[in-house]
Amino acid sequence: MTTSMSSGAMKIVIDFCCFLSVGIGILYLMLFTEPYERGFFCNDESIKYPFKISTISTEAAAFFAFFIPTFGMLIGEIFHGYKSTSKVNREFCKRRVPTWIVQVYQKVGLFAFGGLVTILMTETAKNSIGRLRPHFIDVCQPNIDCKNGSYEFQYKYHTNFTCQNEDRKKLWDDSRKSFLSGHSSCMMYGMVYFALYLQLRVTWKGSKLLRHSLQIICLWFSWYVAMSRISDHMHHWSDVLAGMLLGTIVALINAFCVADLFKERQCVDKDHHQRSPAEQNMSNDMTDSPIMISK
Repeated sequence: MTTSMSSGAMKIVIDFCCFLSVGIGILYLMLFTEPYERGFFCNDESIKYPFKISTISTEAAAFFAFFIPTFGMLIGEIFHGYKSTSKVNREFCKRRVPTWIVQVYQKVGLFAFGGLVTILMTETAKNSIGRLRPHFIDVCQPNIDCKNGSYEFQYKYHTNFTCQNEDRKKLWDDSRKSFLSGHSSCMMYGMVYFALYLQLRVTWKGSKLLRHSLQIICLWFSWYVAMSRISDHMHHWSDVLAGMLLGTIVALINAFCVADLFKERQCVDKDHHQRSPAEQNMSNDMTDSPIMISK
């Protein structure tokens, strides 16, 4: 028992250290680093769009990408633990811990870690590449006379310039963080992961479309947020595409390789096939609820 307790405590300490290391990396990038100072061409039309207020704010995107899936998984695991026929508790520090708490720790904890990794990789790209946003000229208003029509001046790569738009001084650094889209990467990560979680937990046989409709809503909304970043002149289309790919890849790796979401389903299915027909019919009757019940 002592060995089991110490092993459990060690796992929690290691998990905490992993969270802390990724979190420190994110804070360092956000607070103590500046984006790469890339120059521009006067004839580059892609950075001359007007500045617009975001349709989906950063706070709103974070809410939908992280809070909604976390809340959904919390409710799902509580309901799953309540309906489950397996009531075996685990012990930690000489106290019994309900199975649903362990499941919440695993599901939500690994989801949160993947979210931090997504943010870390996004911020690394933003600062190391320094791509100019579509509204860079409007926000910066560099002290370069781009109205000079000479061929040499128009095609010169300008690096020695100073921004003059004092009204938007706080956005000068942010206007150099176009690649890749953080809204797109975080939304795709959160929604793709949550859609996979719904595939695991929502097994109600009363409707074949309920689960898939919920999954489509998740993917549709993440797609909408990503597309809004282009129409809001916040990102180039390639920034959004890269962000969507990053978020999707991290979600798939986390779901299938780290959290291994469907390992539980495989164990249940294997146990189900080993039962007699009468036992399988009883199990089917018990699992006919919106949340999967497993022994």
